[in-house]
Amino acid sequence: MKLDCFNSFIVTLQNWQHEITNYFLRRETSGFVEGLNNKIKVIKRRCYGIYDIGRLFQHIWLDVEGRRLFGYA
Repeated sequence: MKLDCFNSFIVTLQNWQHEITNYFLRRETSGFVEGLNNKIKVIKRRCYGIYDIGRLFQHIWLDVEGRRLFGYA
């Protein structure tokens, strides 16, 4: 009897084995990058209608660094 239902899982596990083991060995995650990407997506939604790219980057920079600059973090 051949069991095929786990084939795609095994392929995924083999492809990402190094990254998966890094989490368990060194607790390395992409949490910071994922959080930054989410923050930028929220800013893009809030700044809908801003056509000046410099202004958009100002909003991103202030949201990322502003709290530290103004002593809130």
